[in-house]
Amino acid sequence: MPRPVRTLLVFGITILVLFGLAGAGGTWKPRLGLDLEGGTRITLSALDQGGAVTATKLQQAAGIVDQRVNGSGVSEAEVSTQGDRNIIVEIPGDNRSDLVDAVTRTAQLRFRLVAGAPQPGRAAEEPSGSPSASPSGSPSASPGASSSASPSARPSPSATAGQGEATPAGRPAPFADPSDAPSGSPSGSPSASPSASPSAPASEPAAPADPQQPQVTEEGASVDDPLAWSTNPGVKWLQDFQQFECPAAGSAAKPEADDPDEPLVACDEDGNKFLLSKAVVEGTELRSASYGIPQNGTGYAVQLGFKASARGTFGDVTTALQRNGGSFAIVLDGTVLSAPGVNEPILDGNAQITGDFTESEARSLSNSLKYGALPIRFAEPTVETIGPSLAGNQLSAGVLAGVVGLAIVMIYCLFYYRGLGLVVIASLVVAALITYGAVLVLSASAGFTLTLPGIAGLIVGVGITADSFIVYFERIRDEMRDGRSMRVAVETGWARARNTALAADAVSLLAAVVLYIFAVGVVRGFAFALGVSTLIDIAVFFFFTKPVMTLLARRRFFNTGSRFSGLSRETLGVDEAPPARTGLAGGSA
Repeated sequence: MPRPVRTLLVFGITILVLFGLAGAGGTWKPRLGLDLEGGTRITLSALDQGGAVTATKLQQAAGIVDQRVNGSGVSEAEVSTQGDRNIIVEIPGDNRSDLVDAVTRTAQLRFRLVAGAPQPGRAAEEPSGSPSASPSGSPSASPGASSSASPSARPSPSATAGQGEATPAGRPAPFADPSDAPSGSPSGSPSASPSASPSAPASEPAAPADPQQPQVTEEGASVDDPLAWSTNPGVKWLQDFQQFECPAAGSAAKPEADDPDEPLVACDEDGNKFLLSKAVVEGTELRSASYGIPQNGTGYAVQLGFKASARGTFGDVTTALQRNGGSFAIVLDGTVLSAPGVNEPILDGNAQITGDFTESEARSLSNSLKYGALPIRFAEPTVETIGPSLAGNQLSAGVLAGVVGLAIVMIYCLFYYRGLGLVVIASLVVAALITYGAVLVLSASAGFTLTLPGIAGLIVGVGITADSFIVYFERIRDEMRDGRSMRVAVETGWARARNTALAADAVSLLAAVVLYIFAVGVVRGFAFALGVSTLIDIAVFFFFTKPVMTLLARRRFFNTGSRFSGLSRETLGVDEAPPARTGLAGGSA
């Protein structure tokens, strides 16, 4: 099989694979931007907290929100400020709940110690007089008890240093509920749940159900000593904990006063409530946050890196928790994300959160932590669905104009290059197919959204592709004007035209990279589309146009300079060769 044929065959298989990947995405329609399809508009209104809202903080908050929703650079969400206290976020497409959550989440992350153990925080469908602390059975009072007794339906998360696997450390059972009638003798399975109605406080707290349970006093330990407080929170906080109810499943949690200097009662998404100490480490002490599947792991995990200023504190806390079997909670906006135990002290500032994360959950948490907390607080956001800013007939008119313009270019190429114009048309069609397939794959895998600036970038790329053909064909013509045959001209012209085309593509690609790095919003989408179309031009030029020209050079229609080949002497501007002279050779006699 000739080499050009093999090249075309491999290139064709690659295109088929590309469209196979596009078909795996489940749709043959690219994701359109807000200006073409409509989407969601979110309005964030800053709360006036004693003059805390300033233009600088509003711009900082808008920048953080923009980083969250445009973290990949291609989602085409527009973020802008309006007035002196509003941020407007416009997200293209339907059902983008992941980006809506990223916008509305303020990401006030804090690490707190867990006092006792979590309890069910929602009313049972058929409440009994004294529900169990865990639906799977009463937890063991031993500090070494497995945390599988947690009422959470999801596997308990764990925190480790490095990338090793870990099992959550155990935690003592919940503190006994202070009541008027304390139990006369301790039992092996203490009653750790609230009763149907909160009981009145006793003058003395109930004795713990096990000698290893923390001894709770009336006043409790100082809240400024989180480690001591987590084992002796005092009767008042225990009563607040017992009376607290988590929101019903599917309901939004009420905003709690998440004061870092005070203890907190909070719930996780499964309805389990936690009694938590004051914050021991703030989210601002995070250096980095990422997600992925750990080596030799099977599920997604979130990796955290702490700044040097927090390593000592976090190391001391995890060392103490590892000794007493305690655990800490990661609290985001007053909601417990996870409450991992500690298998080993984390002294180097690198922790890993594992659990039953899906990819989207791990990515959302990682992005919210990575891009930090908003510098100001906002009221409940207003979310509304908006229609496309371009009417359907205007979009159709724009597409029609593009098709007509491309047709004019093709007709001109046929008129000027004649037979070679067919190569131009075929190359443009192949480039268009690859571009469409690439847009489909990028929409499904990277969230690429096609907007009018993005379409402009793709059209500019098509022009660059046409320029490459023109440079190549003109080099072939120059070689043939010098008297070379078409087969030779195709190869020698390629050696010279290739460098010129690569230099032009390099400049275009460099411009796209610079725009992508320094621009924001839809301009980055234009730069991304321009870079993709430039790479497609290089692929088509090397793996389609050149092999096709090599095959055509072997055809008599082209290599003999047919009138309609585009390579005739008339087209090249070369005069007919003068007839050879006849006569005797030699000098005069």
